[in-house]
Amino acid sequence: MFTGLVEEIGVVAELNPHDETGGTSLTINLPESSKLLEGALLGDSISINGVCLTATNLDVQNAVPSFKVGIAPETLRLTNLGELAKGSNVNLERAVRADTRMGGHFVQGHVDTTAEIVDIRKDGNALTFRFVPKTLDVLRYVVFKGYVALDGTSLTVTKVDDAEGWFEVMLIAYTQEKVVVAQKKVGDSVNIEVDVLAKYAEKSMAGYLGAQGEILVKPILEEMVQNLVAQAMGGHS
Repeated sequence: MFTGLVEEIGVVAELNPHDETGGTSLTINLPESSKLLEGALLGDSISINGVCLTATNLDVQNAVPSFKVGIAPETLRLTNLGELAKGSNVNLERAVRADTRMGGHFVQGHVDTTAEIVDIRKDGNALTFRFVPKTLDVLRYVVFKGYVALDGTSLTVTKVDDAEGWFEVMLIAYTQEKVVVAQKKVGDSVNIEVDVLAKYAEKSMAGYLGAQGEILVKPILEEMVQNLVAQAMGGHS
């Protein structure tokens, strides 16, 4: 579990599609002054651009600290990690502790899909980004003033257009200096994780309505139809 508050920006040292295990691994270099790996152990979870990954190697002895993670084929299919190259900047966050302040929102590190940046415009010293998700069904979990995690960054949705299939967020000047989204251009992609609480709410309501759907929904639909008929005939309901 993560908060969506980026702790540090790392730099890709290597994306190896054929490592010694036969899979794909990603090595990230950290700033010399980094404290990200303090107390870290092999097997710990680290979010890289919003993807929860397991540390398979930690190197804190060199002047430039680094760590390595393995990336599963499913992760490569669902996220933009396969687009990374040597020198790419990435958002980093360690998993939360019990005493961590929840300054963002509950982020699992389980990416739902990616989105393309289709517009960037200035608003004073802030930047507004517009995104079009690869799979539009995630938009039902994206609401005005709700949370969304973009490349692991907890951000507030400022506008949603379900009909046209896009949503927007705004980055203030401080955030622009702390996250990689601000460094991206139109046409670039970001990882999206919608608010998991919205998914739980949807499933709970589906179960409730599934058990009592006809009893609850039928009277509502009947009343709506009656109102429409009355309006069409010039009456009132």
